[in-house]
Amino acid sequence: MSATPHQTVTAPWPKLNRGLVAILRGLTPDEAPDIASALVEAGFDAIEVPLNSPDPFASIETIAARFGDRALVGAGTVLTPEAVDRLADAGGRLLVSPNIDAAVMARAAERGLVTMPGVFTATEALAAVASGASALKFFPASALGPGGIKAIAAVLPPETVIGAVGGVSDKHFAAYATVGVRTFGLGSSLFAPGAKPDDVHGRAVEAVAAYDAIFGGDDADR
Repeated sequence: MSATPHQTVTAPWPKLNRGLVAILRGLTPDEAPDIASALVEAGFDAIEVPLNSPDPFASIETIAARFGDRALVGAGTVLTPEAVDRLADAGGRLLVSPNIDAAVMARAAERGLVTMPGVFTATEALAAVASGASALKFFPASALGPGGIKAIAAVLPPETVIGAVGGVSDKHFAAYATVGVRTFGLGSSLFAPGAKPDDVHGRAVEAVAAYDAIFGGDDADR
């Protein structure tokens, strides 16, 4: 995205092998190493720990220290500039939020973070673009559906990275692919509090296989 003279721009959305973000709501610090390992081994290279999880910054710090060179690690439900600072201090690079907040976006730009604010309407989506968002999280995607996202995307800059999050699983990839969406946040279909690493690994492998079947595997150059 190009910046206007008064626009702050957060870090660009990176080239990921696959446009899959694991959302680990409810993850505990004790679970973090094994769950993250299961995801990375399966082929995920983006991991989000929502801040309404138990001691989330400890989990983020652990995951970032172990896998930060192989995965984009960060936080979800980031609502304040103070949380932005704590995320960056923990080694996180990805900031996901349910809304678009100017103060949060400005602080994220100062800290060099990749951002994915939540949007639902054309007004919100355009405001997020104007705030320099790295990508947009259409949430809840299940309420908009592929058709709703397609309609809003028509008024956005063509280079905008669009993610579908909320009520989305690997079973929905094909439908969203038809409208150009190739980035997805997977939550309850992938992880629930107390889930065993082997179970998470199995679900992650299935999601990766479904993604590769549609998008052809390594998505880095697309």
